[in-house]
Amino acid sequence: MNDEYRLSQYDYDLPKELIAQHPIEQRDQSRLMVLNRKTGEIIHSRFDVIGDHLRAGDVLVLNDTKVVRARIWGERATGGKIEGLILGRRDDDLHEVLLKPSARLKIDERLIFENGKITGWLRARTEEGGWLVEFEHEDQLNGLLEESGRMPLPPYIKREYPDDANAEEDAERYQTVYARAPGAIAAPTAGLHFTKELLAQLESNGVIVKFITLHVGRGTFRPIKADDIREHKMDTEYFEITKQVAEAIHNARQEGRRIVGVGTTTCRTLETAGVSGQVQPGNGWSETFIYPPYRFQIVDTLITNFHLPKSSLLLLASAFAGRKTILDAYREAIQKRYRFYSYGDAMLIL
Repeated sequence: MNDEYRLSQYDYDLPKELIAQHPIEQRDQSRLMVLNRKTGEIIHSRFDVIGDHLRAGDVLVLNDTKVVRARIWGERATGGKIEGLILGRRDDDLHEVLLKPSARLKIDERLIFENGKITGWLRARTEEGGWLVEFEHEDQLNGLLEESGRMPLPPYIKREYPDDANAEEDAERYQTVYARAPGAIAAPTAGLHFTKELLAQLESNGVIVKFITLHVGRGTFRPIKADDIREHKMDTEYFEITKQVAEAIHNARQEGRRIVGVGTTTCRTLETAGVSGQVQPGNGWSETFIYPPYRFQIVDTLITNFHLPKSSLLLLASAFAGRKTILDAYREAIQKRYRFYSYGDAMLIL
């Protein structure tokens, strides 16, 4: 097997204190590493001046998915405590839910969450270790989650659940300012650095701002277990691209203007819909797994955060800039004490 396909080639050592546990006070004041993928040159900057590296006519594409407050707590009829993470609704009105502890749960058992506000019945196990749950008042579930649920933060952000003093901060900051369409269980974190004012400033400078939707699921963060990365399979995630956005991208590419993808989720969506070389409007399901070597069809420039070792997100960044270039940049980021992961700093890859 070629070393390029070995998962061990996408590993690095990160000091735990560099894993950001809280967002920086102002969204756009995070640090920004600007990486030239052709030369390897690095500029250390700040996110609020990202416009210095963008051009009039660039199409900046952002993911407007909205994170659902999908983490809930409750109990069994026996009184045993239980924690749930609602992954999403299926066509049969059942919801896929991760529950823990899960080993002793039984089919048709009734669970009560959030002090009786949410009730569900276990209807079947899933192959991935979750449960299919039928919720009472299913049509009201989104409203009940917005009222009582918690943000589904990744496990490396440490919180004292369910009574956590950071709950309101997380509800605001683990969400982009342009979030519109509920459906994600994780934030498109590269977008967390933008403010409405910064987006308006970029538009006034001639940058064209467009939105697509991809509902981030657990597949984005599922660990890669195969030593040969080609054996890894991504979960499917729902996306939507309007005709207007597809035309804006097509026109820009025809005129030699850049497509700037904000985050790996936006990048995967555009590459899925643009596999023919032209982005097709509509909706569908993406299971695109991008790893080196990959020839990008649509995205010219990428804004992204610093990602976990051996993750599909790191592999995408490595495909975009080159494995050695990315790992060298990560080493410099560690040396310069950048903040890593969801609440961390950003990278602009030109």
